[in-house]
Amino acid sequence: MPCTCGNWRRWIRPLVVFLYIVGVLVAIPLCVWELRKSEVGTHNKAWFTAGIFVFMTIPISLWGILQHLVHYTQPELQKPIIRILWMVPIYSLDSWIALKYPHIAIYVDTCRECYEAYVIYNFMIFLLSYLTYQYPNLVILLEAKDQQKHLPPLCCCPSWHMGEVLLFRCKLGVLQYTVVRPFTTIVALICELVGVYDEGNFSFKNAWTYLVIINNLSQLFAMYCLVLFYKVLRNELNPIQPVGKFLCVKLVVFVSFWQAALIALLVKVGVISEKRTWDWESVEAVATGLQDFVICIEMFFAAIGHHYSFSYKPYVQEAEEGSCLDSFLAMWDLSDIRADISEQVRNVGRTVLGRPRKTNIVVEEEHNEHTSLLSSASQDLNSDTPSLPPSPMGYYQGFGQTHAALAPHPTLSSATNDAIDNLAKEQEVEDSLNPVPNESA
Repeated sequence: MPCTCGNWRRWIRPLVVFLYIVGVLVAIPLCVWELRKSEVGTHNKAWFTAGIFVFMTIPISLWGILQHLVHYTQPELQKPIIRILWMVPIYSLDSWIALKYPHIAIYVDTCRECYEAYVIYNFMIFLLSYLTYQYPNLVILLEAKDQQKHLPPLCCCPSWHMGEVLLFRCKLGVLQYTVVRPFTTIVALICELVGVYDEGNFSFKNAWTYLVIINNLSQLFAMYCLVLFYKVLRNELNPIQPVGKFLCVKLVVFVSFWQAALIALLVKVGVISEKRTWDWESVEAVATGLQDFVICIEMFFAAIGHHYSFSYKPYVQEAEEGSCLDSFLAMWDLSDIRADISEQVRNVGRTVLGRPRKTNIVVEEEHNEHTSLLSSASQDLNSDTPSLPPSPMGYYQGFGQTHAALAPHPTLSSATNDAIDNLAKEQEVEDSLNPVPNESA
């Protein structure tokens, strides 16, 4: 007999709690033994204190991830959310390990820095998935809006045309950081092996300074594209409360970067010098250790913010069925990323060659279950319950409310609203001719 959602919800939560308690009971004695074995200095005290925050952070994050897997009812929305939630435990464990072993910090920090870019990309995918589901004709909606000028400091640049051009460039602006960040990280590893990296030292004679400038510019442009995208579609994104989610992602990424720059500045002005290395081997180890220690503490508060901003509660539905492993395996599925990257590469190639890109406008005759990003996955998870018929404005039940599909949108022109009304009326006629069969009959 297959293990259904109703069965595995009863034992998966107690199992996670049990494993966490066992882990704490094993880890804390090991930490205490490590402290007793060696002389307790500043380094070990910092590591032990950071470990306390790590073991308070991880269960909060894992609980949120687990709840999304248990109530995996909106795959196209919850998949990027789960990937974002993994950022906090990855940051915590990475920083804690680097704090204990400074000589391998640059290698374990590679995972953290690459995942940082991955998180920003998934946040963009989360916003696009929601908008595509709610507004299948998203390109038409953008074209009907007033022209949006660039924000400072790019206000002097030519405006991006509303519609597909704006959508494509905002997405590409975020995607470029997911390419630049891993590339500069690999370059940093090579420079460290060669001996020209010199992390934390602001000098144009080392590679670290140039890589910091490149990463900073790339990161700022990715965040700029997100802000511009939100400003254009603020009204459409309001139901998912994107400001809190955006701040959670932005603060974790930006704070970790700028506090590293601040620590490097303290090293430069002599606040952290060879005379004040405490128990660390060098000034560079002090700078890296201080950064990792602060991140371990910050991630505890970030975990709380993520728990409330990316809550699982909006996705809880009464009728939920599925296999025990389906949700877990879906979390590791990267096919959507491969397809998205391939699409962006093709679009860039068409732009370079001067060929027109394919539009994403939904044709009226093809308006069926495939027009929604969430249709196929939702029908698989809720095959025993009648699904809502698609509509021009879409339905979204994940947040405990259904938006009126027939209400005219205030930002659209009258012609566009008339077209939407006509589509809605035709859909009602089609639904009356093809009623949903009654299960009781």
